[in-house]
Amino acid sequence: MLKKGSKLNSILTGSCPTCHEESMYLDKNPYNVMNVYKMHEKCSHCGTKYQMEPSFFYGAMYVSYALGIAFGVAAFIITYFFVGEKSLITNFIVIIATLIVFMPIIMRLSRNIWVNMFMSYDKDWKDHIDDKNKPTLR
Repeated sequence: MLKKGSKLNSILTGSCPTCHEESMYLDKNPYNVMNVYKMHEKCSHCGTKYQMEPSFFYGAMYVSYALGIAFGVAAFIITYFFVGEKSLITNFIVIIATLIVFMPIIMRLSRNIWVNMFMSYDKDWKDHIDDKNKPTLR
């Protein structure tokens, strides 16, 4: 399911979207909130530059919004139908708590999804590297 070369592998692991060899983030733990957004400038294996242009990851806010809605709806459905809590106040509190607890994961996932929308796995990424270990123009 999460084999190398699939976008789902790169999205869920936070690995380089081009080679899937290393994590894009300096700290793999998303709950280290001070470093949640700190990323390598480029991949040390294939040389892929993660931030293609200034403010590239602002678009991830739209993905983050959609993920937040999905997590909130999932929390509501679980609380309302499976736990059986019919109070809207309690459901609201559960939704807010879910969003707070999963905030770092949502932030990372949204960046991973955003960058994978614009980059794809390249099984021949080693062929695109010259002798100085710098990527050639693709």
